[in-house]
Amino acid sequence: MRRLLAISALISLLASPAYAGFWDDVKKELKETVKEQKGGDGLSEEKVIAGLKEALDVGTKKAVEKVSSLDGYYRNPRIKIPFPPKIDKTAIALRKIGLDKEVDRFVLSMNRAAERAAPRAVDIFVSAIKGMSFTDARNILQGDETAATEFFRSRTSKELSSLFRPVISGAMDEVGGTRNFKKLMKKYSALPFVKEEYVDLDGYVTGKALEGLFLMVGEEEKKIRKDPAARVTELLRQVFGN
Repeated sequence: MRRLLAISALISLLASPAYAGFWDDVKKELKETVKEQKGGDGLSEEKVIAGLKEALDVGTKKAVEKVSSLDGYYRNPRIKIPFPPKIDKTAIALRKIGLDKEVDRFVLSMNRAAERAAPRAVDIFVSAIKGMSFTDARNILQGDETAATEFFRSRTSKELSSLFRPVISGAMDEVGGTRNFKKLMKKYSALPFVKEEYVDLDGYVTGKALEGLFLMVGEEEKKIRKDPAARVTELLRQVFGN
C-alpha cells in the first residue's frame, strides 16, 4: 500500500508537460503494483471463488455422469463393487460347487444399483457448492489436489448416505440383486458344516457406491487443477490458468 501511495503521488508530480516523457513508465509501474496486490494475476477474490465453484460444478457433474453410465462402476476396477468381503468365504464356497455365474450375476446387480443411484448426488453437491463460504473456497484453493473432494466428503457424506440407501434398496430389488443374494445365501446355508452369515447388503452397497463416487470426483478435480483441456469454460481458464 505504501508503495502504491508513493507512485500515485509521483504521478501527480509528473503530470506536467515537462515530465511527459516519464508518463508511460510510471503508468506501467502503477499497473504492475496493483496487479501484485491482487495476487499477481489481476483476478479479484470474488472471481477466483466463482471460478472455483464453477470448477466444482463441472467436475462433480462429470464424475456423476461417468459412474451413472452403463458399466460406470462395473467396468471400472477402481470403483467396482465386489462381493462383500465380510462374507467372502461364502462366495468361495459357492464357486467351488459350480455357482460362478450366480455369484457374478449378483456382483453385477450391486454395481447396477450403484449406477442407478449416482444421479441423485448432483443436487446435494450443487447445494454444497452454493453454500460454500469465502473461507471454504480459500482453504480449497490453498489445499492439496483433492481438497475440494474432501470438502464434499465432510459436508455431504451423511446426507448422501441417507439419500442413497433407499435408492440402492429399490434399485437392488429392480435389478434382482436382493433376490439373487437370498438365493445364494440359501444355497450356501444348505452346504454341510457352514455357519450362516449376515451382512447389511443395502448398507454395504451404499457405502461402496459413495466411495467410488468420491474417488471419481477427486479425479475430475485433479484434471481441472492440472490439465488445461479440462477447463471447459472461459472462467475456468482464467482462474486455473493463473
